[in-house]
Amino acid sequence: MPNSKTKGYRLLGHAGAYLKRSRKLRVGFKGFLKDMLFILVGIFSAAFGLESFLLPNKFIDGGATGISLLATEIFALPLPILILVVNVPFLIMGYKVIGKTFAVKATIAILGLALVLSTVHFPEITQDKLLVAVFGGFFLGAGIGLSIRGGGVLDGTEVLAIFLSRKLGTTIGDIIILINIVIFLAAAYFLSIETALYSMLTYLSASKTLDFVVDGIEEYTGVTIISGKSEEIRVMISEKLGRGLTVYRAKGGFSKDGGAQKDYDVIYTVVTRLEIRRLNIEISKIDATAFVVMNSINDTRGGMIKKRHL
Repeated sequence: MPNSKTKGYRLLGHAGAYLKRSRKLRVGFKGFLKDMLFILVGIFSAAFGLESFLLPNKFIDGGATGISLLATEIFALPLPILILVVNVPFLIMGYKVIGKTFAVKATIAILGLALVLSTVHFPEITQDKLLVAVFGGFFLGAGIGLSIRGGGVLDGTEVLAIFLSRKLGTTIGDIIILINIVIFLAAAYFLSIETALYSMLTYLSASKTLDFVVDGIEEYTGVTIISGKSEEIRVMISEKLGRGLTVYRAKGGFSKDGGAQKDYDVIYTVVTRLEIRRLNIEISKIDATAFVVMNSINDTRGGMIKKRHL
């Protein structure tokens, strides 16, 4: 027969497991609500950009949205229906290439965009072609970026680009550029060269806005520092800049006199783009001959990096 102490341990174990499951459910539910909020705001931003700027002036964008807009102008079909039809193959591909969760969120986002375009009317803001191209692209790019932040997508072209890049061994960026070249050439043929040129400006505005929304202003940079004064640099980074870092041992691969290579400490840290200038100045104060290598980082998690804001 188990004694009272054993029963107490079992009860504590069950309670701990229950609390752990409850915490996971709370975190998952909060994350889902946050994702849905991003997608919802993204839907209305994209719909506003389409109805108030691009559609009244017959401008198009790149990707699946551009294909839908172009088909709307050529065949006079409703844009909401075309957005659904054009993106269906990309959603199926996304389910196979990326996963079920992505496919579900992307389906919700695209269905939501089609529904808002069908039921909500946004007024035309301007007929100035330059303003239409810039701000239409801005709101559309912001909408796509916010949906990506929510784990979904309003434009399925990137799913195709990921699939083709794996099959052909090219970069995702190269595939997207090739797809958009075809779209804008078709726009120049079926609409006009001027419309195609303005549509390219729309695409540039949308893509830059998308990058800003997804990556934020604080782009991250990984910095590797090799110096004979590594301890002073370590103290400076951790105390003056307040940044986390990693120190690891290394051995030099080259010696001018042919003797044994020296062992030294290598410092690796991650800072935001806005902090690079200050880091370089502080390193120069300690060791002007330090060897510093920097490389761009798309995203980070944990550590002592500032939290990215929208």
